[in-house]
Amino acid sequence: MRTLRDIDELRSTLRAYRQRGQRIALVPTMGNLHAGHLALVTCARQHADIVVASLFVNPMQFGPGEDLDGYPRTFSADQAQLTEAGCDVLFAPAVSTLYPNGLDAQTRVHVPEVGEGLCGGSRPGHFDGVSTVVSMLFNLVQPDIACFGEKDYQQLAVIRKLVRDLHMPIEIIGVPIVRAEDGLALSSRNGYLSSEERATAPALYRTLCVLRDALERGEPIETIIHQGKTALYDAGFTPDYLELRDATLAPVSPTTRHAVLLAAATLGPARLIDNLSVQLPATTATGQ
Repeated sequence: MRTLRDIDELRSTLRAYRQRGQRIALVPTMGNLHAGHLALVTCARQHADIVVASLFVNPMQFGPGEDLDGYPRTFSADQAQLTEAGCDVLFAPAVSTLYPNGLDAQTRVHVPEVGEGLCGGSRPGHFDGVSTVVSMLFNLVQPDIACFGEKDYQQLAVIRKLVRDLHMPIEIIGVPIVRAEDGLALSSRNGYLSSEERATAPALYRTLCVLRDALERGEPIETIIHQGKTALYDAGFTPDYLELRDATLAPVSPTTRHAVLLAAATLGPARLIDNLSVQLPATTATGQ
């Protein structure tokens, strides 16, 4: 695996692959890799000849008081994992390489509608940071496909709209959530949890499963969401949001059948997110 930090060298390297007619896949990451990230690399390998991973802790997507300084940086271990997973190129630029004039002077990309509410509501500017750096990476790598995890459901929706609206010739592939044996969705932020908090954390997934089953039986949405928030508080979480949305992230309506249950909750120092697909019956009472 080649590790590159310079934009010109990245472009030159990928140009040679492209001239040979090889398909290129991109897996953007912020490092501190786990099995969920490696599943993205595996998926990319199945769809392309060359796999490019990026490793960049993007300061633009962190808000005031968030964990930018404390975000785990494990470059050597990440390098080793990507090499073993069969990644061909690792692009690991410095902040000054992507933002040479600083964040305040940086052009930003805003994706309306799907980036509002949920994580976009509680983390203002977060998705502008995501869409800006992803647009930059798409421009630099010019991949045929790009793989993103479905755990970050709203982020995936933002990226898909970005590509559609800007007519980028990139196939976006969503990769299913990778979970620990106890159901906890894998996340770099799980490392913030104490042993006691780690034992509690799977209650988020278990709660979503109970709610999904109730919703699929046709029980009223407003009642089920209220019960879910109460259950999370009782388990020791501080819920940020717990919502049922149409699979497109539009509000549910009487005609909605394919929906998604989305949650974000704080446990100790960690903000955990998760989601589950829900198939609503025709008799479901809407309203949240």
